[in-house]
Amino acid sequence: MLHFLFARRWAWAALLGVFCLPAWANGPLPPAALAALQRAKVPPEALSVLVVEAEGRQLPRLAWRADVPSNPASVMKLVTTYAALDLLGPAFTWDTPVYLDAAPQGGSLRGNVYIQGRGDPKLVVERLWLLMRRLRAQGIETIAGDIVLDRSAFAAVPHDAALFDGEPWRPYNVAPDALLLNYNAVAMGFVPDVAAGVARVHYEPPLAHVELPSTVPLAAAGAACGDWRAGLRAGFSDPVRVAFEGVYPAACGERQWSVALADPRGFAARAVEGMWRELGGRLTGRVRDGTVPPGLQPAFSASSPALAEAVRDINKYSNNVMTQQVFLTLALQQGGVGSFESARAVLAQWWRQRVGADVLVADNGAGLSREARLTAQGLARMLQRAWASPVMPELLASLPIAGVDGTLRRSQGRAAGAAHLKTGTLRDVAAMAGYVHAASGRRYVLVAIVNHPNAPAARPAIEALVDWAAADR
Repeated sequence: MLHFLFARRWAWAALLGVFCLPAWANGPLPPAALAALQRAKVPPEALSVLVVEAEGRQLPRLAWRADVPSNPASVMKLVTTYAALDLLGPAFTWDTPVYLDAAPQGGSLRGNVYIQGRGDPKLVVERLWLLMRRLRAQGIETIAGDIVLDRSAFAAVPHDAALFDGEPWRPYNVAPDALLLNYNAVAMGFVPDVAAGVARVHYEPPLAHVELPSTVPLAAAGAACGDWRAGLRAGFSDPVRVAFEGVYPAACGERQWSVALADPRGFAARAVEGMWRELGGRLTGRVRDGTVPPGLQPAFSASSPALAEAVRDINKYSNNVMTQQVFLTLALQQGGVGSFESARAVLAQWWRQRVGADVLVADNGAGLSREARLTAQGLARMLQRAWASPVMPELLASLPIAGVDGTLRRSQGRAAGAAHLKTGTLRDVAAMAGYVHAASGRRYVLVAIVNHPNAPAARPAIEALVDWAAADR
């Protein structure tokens, strides 16, 4: 009788585009998932899960504590990216206009260059190089003035890169910036030169006024690669100097390491000047922050790749700073200035319209947060709406494919190749959410979130749930 009543309730809710799960709709959990939780020493009460058809025409195949607010970690990126695709459109692009306040004459600009950041999340080394090349193409060899960086599109917010986990050099701790260059990180490349006994180090982008060692000694012959980063004994606390006090094992071959240096607010100035000088440009003034004078028209503008491409990078590789750039862009497009407060308001209004009154605490929109909250029920409802939306192909294509790419490339479960899922991990959170193509031909929305001190050890339990959904016949 209860099942019949719930079925009727679900049918009406599906017509209305909403659903709410009563407490008695819980479980039971699949035995493989329960066993994996037990091995991880995580109680079932730490798990929230919902598995339901993407089209929303049937009862949930599994519901367990689906209405309990949980920290979703990086699964929150699904909310931000779908909202952006829905509100801005997959073809949306960011423009970075460049202004000159004087006309170049004889290869010299006797005035200032203004570069106005508008939130582009993919202004990486190659595109900075192209921007500087276009500036040279204006007939400028020498700037007899300053290069002014206008970052006013995003409201400045104090940011402590060490606050989250005490590791400020990690690129995932970088703050958003209206003029974000190469994710505010320098990519260091190490190439062993055994004959010379050193590894040669190169840096992208080139940075002005920063002491960057060109070599590091090689480790003793035969040394294993191991934890080569720790072996370098690198120091990044000095904003004008990178230091290596250790060695690099030749057995590692060529490796890359991206780090966020100290003084992140000064990174853009160093990168812009470094790239300008590397292209043969001269600068008599300095690179500084400022704003574009009223009435000045752009000399040219650099356009980003489309939003759909940025969303793919975000979800495949769980890029935090790119997500926050998109999050703040929602506010910028709605109200003229990108602030976290305004972005949260935009997202909350969109959530109410698309999902309903279910819990959403977005915080910074990226899930790199101890405060973020949503329910499995609310996120599943959003994913069902996304499945029926015009931007479904772009969102689906952005999700890691189990056993194939992104953050799920090493997955070896039965769902390999048959599930598109966003992952989320913090020290006390493990989560997955997305779509599973079952053996029956049905397509399921799956949301699974564990909040517990041992949460990372519960990842096999979530993978067991994915396999269980995929095995449906």
